[in-house]
Amino acid sequence: MIEQTTFEKMYATPFFTFQLMRHERVNAELLKEGRKLRSASESASKSNKGGWHSKGNIFEEKAPCFSFLSVAAESAVKDAMKRIDAADTDTLALKLFAWMNINPKGAYNAPHTHPGAHWSGVYYVSQPEVEDDNAGLIEFIDPRCDLPNWRILKAKSFRQKRSFRLAPGELVLFPSYLLHWVHPNTSDEERVSVAFNAKFSKRKK
Repeated sequence: MIEQTTFEKMYATPFFTFQLMRHERVNAELLKEGRKLRSASESASKSNKGGWHSKGNIFEEKAPCFSFLSVAAESAVKDAMKRIDAADTDTLALKLFAWMNINPKGAYNAPHTHPGAHWSGVYYVSQPEVEDDNAGLIEFIDPRCDLPNWRILKAKSFRQKRSFRLAPGELVLFPSYLLHWVHPNTSDEERVSVAFNAKFSKRKK
């Protein structure tokens, strides 16, 4: 007979979700400040199609809600680093860069990655109720290229795509190389999120 001696998920993609406790108040403030920013500036043109994308790093805005979310995002990134047995974050410098997405009806985010960063995340401020099961989903594409023959096994580890519907107060964190996009919003209510990149570098001596 044969006996298993080890089991390892080689080349697995780490993927995390977090829940922000007592998020209702901070989300209300984020919506308020987001409306101010949108009325004061035009949208940046990134992966957004039909939606508004803020300019600059909103984690540098003065409103307390952005500072609060920045701390939460940093905590999530450092927790993820520990879970994957990465380098001690105290030995590295961390830079966070964030922006707000406001997607009205019909708006979506085209497939993209986040070059130059290590981790990317999305925090959900508002997520409309929809009848279409795909509306507003964030979908991730398998980064491995030679897997079509594995689909017949119907194993979760080898699915070509994975989709998630996150609720307000939830944060998703993933490696920045992972290709992803957001399905169109079919609701009359706006879908609002705060996305961010996290990049580590060597501390200057």
